[in-house]
Amino acid sequence: MASDRPRTSINAWRPPVTGIAEVFHAHFTDHAYPAHTHDTWDLMILDDGSVDFALDRRRHEATGNTGVLLLPPGVPHDGRTVTASGFRKRNLYLNDSVLPQHLAGRAVDTPVLSDGLLRCRIDQLHTVLAQAEDRFEAESRLSFIRERLHVHLAALRPRAPGREANRLAAELRQLLDSRIHPGLSLHEAAATLHAHPTHLIRCFKQTYGLPPHAYLTGKRIDEARRLLLDGDRAAKVATAVGFHDQAHLNRHFTRHVGTTPARYQRTRA
Repeated sequence: MASDRPRTSINAWRPPVTGIAEVFHAHFTDHAYPAHTHDTWDLMILDDGSVDFALDRRRHEATGNTGVLLLPPGVPHDGRTVTASGFRKRNLYLNDSVLPQHLAGRAVDTPVLSDGLLRCRIDQLHTVLAQAEDRFEAESRLSFIRERLHVHLAALRPRAPGREANRLAAELRQLLDSRIHPGLSLHEAAATLHAHPTHLIRCFKQTYGLPPHAYLTGKRIDEARRLLLDGDRAAKVATAVGFHDQAHLNRHFTRHVGTTPARYQRTRA
């Protein structure tokens, strides 16, 4: 007789985002991890169920969808299900460009973080990573996760935008306007303008009322509308304005304009 228990399911990939070595989504019903270590940081959120694990020979348990688990590199840990229904989890394996390894000792003491804002940001990043085309947004969201983790591990508080906010925002806007088609990475923008990534994003949002990745998407949509009304095919328009492909254009165009590019184009007089 076949078991009524749900089967294990796994999905893993490597996104084109600096700092993320792997994304791993899984539903485990009876799997038990043996003691092992990683070269990367393991940042995990639970969507359902409970997990029992040992980190550096101390046992911990995480339950529900409110906390965040952070397992440091090089420290032995295991893991196992607690209930018959198992648990669902989403992991980000982060290299030391996100978190330096010298913070590992502090992470051992408190591997389970009760931080609703951090969990929300991780959840949002996973949503973006499932659509691999939005690299600038993924980098932006990762930068705020990194900042929040540094608050926990190194007590570093973010700096609020000051008198330089409008200047930095205007310089970033000019940079984005010049790179609508090819785009650019957040790290490239931050290096060009000599500003920390999260500080740069805060300055832009304070000045213009939206984050830079949303501004760039809006500029691309505006240009796509012009080209569609000129009669260009949607597939050609997508790559011409900087989207990954037509599906990428369709998703953002429908969200911004309320209809698909094809239907929008058919309304031409």
